[in-house]
Amino acid sequence: MGAPASEEAFAALKCSGRVWAVPSIHGEADRLRAINKAVFDNFDPGDNLVYLGNMIGRGPAVGETLDEVLLMRRRLMAEKGAEPRNIVFLRGGQEEMWQKLLTIQFAADPKNVLDWMVDHGIESTLQAYGASASEGLKAAEEGIMGLTHWTNELRARLRKRDGHTALLSALKRAAFLDNQALLFVNTGVDFSKSLAEQDDTFWWGAGDFDAIEEPYGGFGLIVRGYDSKNRGVRFGPYTATLDSLCGRGGALEAVCFSADGTIQERFEA
Repeated sequence: MGAPASEEAFAALKCSGRVWAVPSIHGEADRLRAINKAVFDNFDPGDNLVYLGNMIGRGPAVGETLDEVLLMRRRLMAEKGAEPRNIVFLRGGQEEMWQKLLTIQFAADPKNVLDWMVDHGIESTLQAYGASASEGLKAAEEGIMGLTHWTNELRARLRKRDGHTALLSALKRAAFLDNQALLFVNTGVDFSKSLAEQDDTFWWGAGDFDAIEEPYGGFGLIVRGYDSKNRGVRFGPYTATLDSLCGRGGALEAVCFSADGTIQERFEA
């Protein structure tokens, strides 16, 4: 089932350097700043950095979080030998919800969809752009025209934050080292399908991630950044969960992997 060829959906990382992985941030900008500083201070030429999705949602500083990841990218790009492909942003459930929200006027039942999104943490992202779920619910009562006006206003507010629209429009589904030692995803994979066939399994998951008992698709280790069951950081023979519950009362952790999948460094904020 190996690595897919699509460069638009997946990021292939060169195994000439290490890979720094940052799990779900959930709008905790202060923790992210501390983690980014630790990563930057220890980043070597040829290293890679992967943000594993769920940068937005839940936490108190969604806009500032996106500002910080964009700043980190600019800082690293200013370093000698750095290339744009060394820094990757994955789509998580929060980013997927946001994209769906921007076209919610086409949903069969917009009110119930928005209620579900609120239950899963999208309110803080709305507030970051000067909006609220209550506004959306009111717009839903006006029908498709009301919702279209509301989502157009959301897009306009998003564009006012430098780089946010471009970032959220260029997220990858997954990333992998080109030697296939490591596969990076947001939430999980469906073991019965190839990477190209996963659809939204990457951010909503399928089955028990910890129950994977053999390599998937030729990859040595699958690394994910979010666990919906909130069980914390865990490492197994073929899987690694880096979610330290940031945005849900926990810390934020960054883990550095060597090109063969060995853990070399860990930082927590």
